[in-house]
Amino acid sequence: MEHHARRALLDWFAATLPGARQPPATLLAAALADERGEGSALCYVDGRRGSARHAALLNGIASHTVEFDDIHRDSGLHPGSPTVAAALAVAQSRGAGLDALLRAMAAGYEVGGRIALAVQPSHYRMWHTTATVGTIAAAVASAVLLDCDAEKTGHAIALAATSAGGLQQACRGSGMSKPMHAGHAAEAGLLAARAAAAGVTGAPDVLDGPAGFAAATSDSTGRWDLALADLGQRFVIGEMTFKNHGCCGHIFPALDGLLAMQAAHPFGPGDVARIHVAGYRATAEMCDRPVVRTEQEARFSLQYCVAALLHHGAVRLDAFAPARLRDPALQAFMHKVSVSMARALADAYPKHRAARLRVELRDGRVLEHEQPTRKGDPENPLTDEELDAKFQELAGPVLGEGAASALLALIRHGVELPGAA
Repeated sequence: MEHHARRALLDWFAATLPGARQPPATLLAAALADERGEGSALCYVDGRRGSARHAALLNGIASHTVEFDDIHRDSGLHPGSPTVAAALAVAQSRGAGLDALLRAMAAGYEVGGRIALAVQPSHYRMWHTTATVGTIAAAVASAVLLDCDAEKTGHAIALAATSAGGLQQACRGSGMSKPMHAGHAAEAGLLAARAAAAGVTGAPDVLDGPAGFAAATSDSTGRWDLALADLGQRFVIGEMTFKNHGCCGHIFPALDGLLAMQAAHPFGPGDVARIHVAGYRATAEMCDRPVVRTEQEARFSLQYCVAALLHHGAVRLDAFAPARLRDPALQAFMHKVSVSMARALADAYPKHRAARLRVELRDGRVLEHEQPTRKGDPENPLTDEELDAKFQELAGPVLGEGAASALLALIRHGVELPGAA
């Protein structure tokens, strides 16, 4: 369990540090500078210390900006962004050790992932799970670090549930709302835990009541049998997906499938007449974007990401640089890519995330392939070496190679809390 938690913490820093250099985190850091408050929690956006809630908000935003944060595939939750942002801020403010942080993270991941299972897949049609259930995950992790007993932790969950929000439409349009979801979840979850620790109570049936969280945000009062299955035997933090591409995870099966097809039948972008991708519902509804204007839109455009992969071999941070977004070759290629939903793949979601690809080449060949999994999923995980390389790639330019290596070693093997004063 500890090993998995250390992997999750390392991956959180890999996603957060580059996001800390970009809006909306940089804009909010400046706008909220007068609300920093006193404290020892470190805001990685501006490198200054302040209150735990301030750091949780801004670090949570940064962690969800460049789309490299972890995923609990079976529930659709990105637990790391809000959970670690909140837990790390509380741990730093209380002078806790790394072991305490890892334990709190595991608790937040576990409760958050299981509650998300209870409301999926219908929850995701209108609600952004990381914004909603992420608030609860952050509350649980914070409550553990605040030494809440079971009763107070329950109240933290209840208070977090009624504070949760985040609309799916914010993930589908332009703008900067989506990263703010994770930051708000971290801050609101931390507030719920602080309130519960102080004796504030919540409604005990707020999750499964007739007008509760599940009923309001899904098509039932909750599939709690799924949420409680294998409790104590399987652990969410041990079944995480760590991203291998810097874009929406619903695009991953198509990218992995194209790489597999290129390995079997080498072809380049100039050889392609057209590509069709059939995916599950979220792929078709969220990622069918034949025209993009902004970095946010490009990260959620299957057409753009396919064009970037075939022209440059990977979809990493540089795929979304301004010059790439304006590249006429990528813009022209996007029109060759079409997207649809395959009912069988939609029915298998979210536990299975697959894509069916058809590539028509200019020489008349037609290649077809079904990609059943994504690189990084539990069936095909990133190795420790691959995760370390991802961290160095993303954190190195921000911290410098030496500092990044030191942080990696601390997270992998140390006992001191990252960012401890």
